[in-house]
Amino acid sequence: MTSYTHPLTSDQAAKLRALLQDLGFEFADRPYTLFFAQKNKLSVAVYEKGPKILLQGKGIEEFVQFELEPKILEEAKLGYEEVHSPEMFEPHFGIDESGKGDFFGPLVIAGVYVDRDIARKFLDAGIQDSKRIGSDAKIRSLAEIIRTTPGAVGDTVAIGPERYNDLYEKFGNLNSLLGWGHARVIENLLERKPDCPRALSDKFADASVIQDALLKHGQTIHLEQRTKAESDLAVAAASILAREAFIDWLERRGKAMGVKLGRGVSTEVKEAARKLVEAGGPDALRKVAKVHFRTAHDVAPSHFSAPPPRRSWRK
Repeated sequence: MTSYTHPLTSDQAAKLRALLQDLGFEFADRPYTLFFAQKNKLSVAVYEKGPKILLQGKGIEEFVQFELEPKILEEAKLGYEEVHSPEMFEPHFGIDESGKGDFFGPLVIAGVYVDRDIARKFLDAGIQDSKRIGSDAKIRSLAEIIRTTPGAVGDTVAIGPERYNDLYEKFGNLNSLLGWGHARVIENLLERKPDCPRALSDKFADASVIQDALLKHGQTIHLEQRTKAESDLAVAAASILAREAFIDWLERRGKAMGVKLGRGVSTEVKEAARKLVEAGGPDALRKVAKVHFRTAHDVAPSHFSAPPPRRSWRK
């Protein structure tokens, strides 16, 4: 294990600082941190946002098991994953997506099959939710580990912007489109692992959205949706494959067009969209972007309608 992260409360962060002082760690200033400390080849950073702890270097397992968990977190999880989450080590598919909230680029849905041996290998390799990985190089490195792990099976469906826009207009909402994409990935995985009993994904709609989109081959599989499903190793692995495909698409298409296709819906993204419209007209966006986003309306209001206002939630 070369890195480890975990959320902390403010009280836990204060207790950890005192513990590190007692253990002889040396403190130094680092941006965006409550504190940063180092001893030998182990560094401990506690970031303001969260707050959360990031451990890097050597000796992480020992520090977590003998210092952090018993003295700060007051729990024993590292090394006891099969005790706390036995279902994570049973044969199943994990499904996740990338690009859902990004104006530019495709919607990518990926799935990965794991069993006990595969899950253990993923755990040892540091497979985790892609949203916790800030480096594209790390995403690609972990994706290669997933692809080369014996027994692991992965599948990726990338819905490019042109196809995405057509399907969105057909389905009328993102949940139905997501359900269709999840179902295609499950069907593809079942071709290679027909006896897999269960598929797990993050909860985005009623499970019937996926069930209704499954073809005959997939009608018998048990579909499970839950919040924070990315804590499951199969779902985390799927999130990495999906993220890799998404960032690779942006990079390839951006280089081909000579423009940086940024992520999210930032000011820079809107400015890039504006330049594309100026150079190639509003329809140029349909080839690289999800035009139901407000960004499309903002840069070409006469061509793309504004999304409907969100209805306020009522009890």
